[in-house]
Amino acid sequence: MDGVDENSVSNGMTFGDYMPKECLAESQSTRTWLAEQASVGRMVLIEELKGEAMHERESFLADVRAMAAVEHPLVGSIYEASTEDGRCYFAQELLPGETLQQKMSGKEKIKAQRFVHILRRISEANMYHESHDNATSPVGLEAVHVDKHGVIRVQNLVIAGGRLPDHSLRDVLKLGSILEPLLDQKQPGATRCLTLLAWMRGEGTSKPLGWQQIRDYCEQIEQQLTEPSSVVVPPTSAIRPEKKNGFVWVIVILLLAAFTGIFAFSKKKKPAAPEVELPGWVNIEGGKYQTPDGLRLNIAPFRISAHEVTIGEYAKFLETLELLAKDNEEKIFDHPEQPETKRNHLPDDWTNLLDAAKVAVSWNDREVDTYTPLVGVDWWDAYAFAKWQKGYLPTQEQWLGALMAGAKVPSAVEISNWLPVTAATPDRTSNGILGLAGSVAEWTSEARPSPSNPMGESLWVIAGGSYLHPAKGAMTREWVGDRSLRRPDLGFRICKEAQ
Repeated sequence: MDGVDENSVSNGMTFGDYMPKECLAESQSTRTWLAEQASVGRMVLIEELKGEAMHERESFLADVRAMAAVEHPLVGSIYEASTEDGRCYFAQELLPGETLQQKMSGKEKIKAQRFVHILRRISEANMYHESHDNATSPVGLEAVHVDKHGVIRVQNLVIAGGRLPDHSLRDVLKLGSILEPLLDQKQPGATRCLTLLAWMRGEGTSKPLGWQQIRDYCEQIEQQLTEPSSVVVPPTSAIRPEKKNGFVWVIVILLLAAFTGIFAFSKKKKPAAPEVELPGWVNIEGGKYQTPDGLRLNIAPFRISAHEVTIGEYAKFLETLELLAKDNEEKIFDHPEQPETKRNHLPDDWTNLLDAAKVAVSWNDREVDTYTPLVGVDWWDAYAFAKWQKGYLPTQEQWLGALMAGAKVPSAVEISNWLPVTAATPDRTSNGILGLAGSVAEWTSEARPSPSNPMGESLWVIAGGSYLHPAKGAMTREWVGDRSLRRPDLGFRICKEAQ
């Protein structure tokens, strides 16, 4: 590339803790490098402002600050920026998997159900930007990444300044035009997807679609395609964008057909998952550990569950509470500080989640069974379950100590999707702990200050990456002020005293 010193990498050029490996792209004012962060052994992207473009430094850093303010599991993270040694650059997350542009270049075709799932995730990321008034650069196929587990992430395209009214319309129109070649038009559901793309381009509608509408259409098409049906379904089962009134009865008839198909699916149940022997406890030796980000740990010996608490395990806990309720003893496991407004320990959408798990069908667009890690619980739920089990939630230090005892290089632990606990789970440490890097994020027991603000308020720590927010894998941590927080990617595991 013009302007790039071909010998700069081999001559030992570094960006602080980052060692560049390859220059991936170059514009008039910036270079993009693939680099390794030496202290944690992870690959990142470095965006460097060229020396001759240093007069753009303030606007460059303003964009970095805007990107760094983004906190959304679907959007790539910004790690840090630096202006030391006369250089200006920032490090950002290297999103895993292939981009949609790479898939298109390889002539890969995507089935309809997967296609609308990807489009739904893109919509959710853009709904976040709309709600936070984030100005963004135009989205393209190169900005959307799909990893080997099917997790979708979107490049951080935020720029400084307020969001303009045409940003959403600009991206909706563009994606409606460029996504079509990726769709496998020979598979069921393709017609519905093509109709939605046409609406995104403004064809057959009285006004442009918004991201919320697109998300809702995608969700309904996904539901229709979860299992094949003999009933013919319409392009979408949602209310069609405004058009001439003569179409109303046609749409009503098609809606009835769609709902009939969904009802027929609900009656088809898969056989229950076979009995599985879950892995037990992992002993962690006491001693001193140091994490790659510099946190020094000094912990006593303990045992930690090899896996996150599953749906089936939690169901037994709730059955126990039902029995105790007959004697008004259902609160014996509650934390003393639990809010009075919290009446029970039912997870979000518990009835539907448990029903789906018992017969191993889809819940929230993902297949689950009773061995799938539990989600949708708050800290109070996790505490009560742990107490029922005569255990406790791990502290941040214990959680990280367990990680370091089985993974000297945490970034090497493979990130997994939200999957049932099995012997084949790829996300495991050498000592047999599953799900620390991916699967679901996990509550810990005590509040701690964030390393970025060590003198600040102690907040409740959520440890580990998740299938929705892999971030830094096993080294991911979040600090939250609300123990009543619940998410579809948040669960927990428990500890017990050493034996």
